Amino acid sequence: MIRLFQYDTCPYCRRVIHTTEALGLVPGKDIEFVEASYGTPGRAEVVRLGGISQVPFLVDGDVQMYESADIITYLRSKYS
Repeated sequence: MIRLFQYDTCPYCRRVIHTTEALGLVPGKDIEFVEASYGTPGRAEVVRLGGISQVPFLVDGDVQMYESADIITYLRSKYS
């Protein structure tokens, strides 16, 4: 399952979430949204996995990426 580290007020995260909805990805089945605002365990995991404190952060198996535009391109290529 894809994991997307995000938080609600992040506009870049919202762009990615909107794309997941448009592609028909089902939360809990196809994708897991992980709360990653500052001070949360999710943010600590972002830093541990990727090395920097930035969201959105996508993890899909061995694929890890930060930039919302890159994440959207990846999701569209995988699910379109």
